Amino acid sequence: MGRFKSYFGPGIFVLTALLICMSFVIAMPASSKKPVFAEAKKTMPSPAIESRMALYEKLNLDSLGLSKSAFEHAMNGYNQLDSKGRLRNDDIISILDFSLPSGKKRLFVINLETGELLFNTYVSHGRNSGQAMATVFSNQPNSYKSSLGFYVTEETYNGKNGYSLRLNGEESGFNSNALARGIVMHSASYADESIVERQGFIGRSQGCPAVPKNVHRQIIETIKGGSCLFIYSDNNYYLSHSKLA
Repeated sequence: MGRFKSYFGPGIFVLTALLICMSFVIAMPASSKKPVFAEAKKTMPSPAIESRMALYEKLNLDSLGLSKSAFEHAMNGYNQLDSKGRLRNDDIISILDFSLPSGKKRLFVINLETGELLFNTYVSHGRNSGQAMATVFSNQPNSYKSSLGFYVTEETYNGKNGYSLRLNGEESGFNSNALARGIVMHSASYADESIVERQGFIGRSQGCPAVPKNVHRQIIETIKGGSCLFIYSDNNYYLSHSKLA
């Protein structure tokens, strides 16, 4: 009898423990098998995203005219481009808020690393996009219209408009023809505050985001080489079809 007990005793204990564990797992509700934090993790923004969104309040961008919608969409696209490794100059984001008229300073260049607003100035839209307000947009060559969406800044060059910056459109159907169309950032005398004082809005380009001559070189030097540039409008078609905004 003693030999019987010593032979079967350990096996019985192991088997009993195993059966208890299996019955506990079977009895568990299906939802409780997942880690409790799994669902919460999807909805909680990372500290980096939270701090960047806090910049909107910190820099008083609302009082400067930048809509919260423009900033939020800009950060959405920035985060996607950055996660894909598309941004080489990832400290900088430029937001062109075309929901504002051209008589307002609607270009905002922000250093996300230091939390500084580096530039806030005028920027033009295409002559066929509208007069004071840009309301019509196109990706087509020779349309002389602005193209909405996200761009990555490329190299600089000296052309007919002087020191200029090439822009690579990242959104098919919206701005993917930017390089072929010659859509670049450059300076223009018609993008000056004196023009606003005279007629209430600045002049228009052939589709390029032209900026004032007195700051164009500083802006281009800051944002060149792979930073995110976003041209925003509260355009329903763009906002409902963009994969980045």
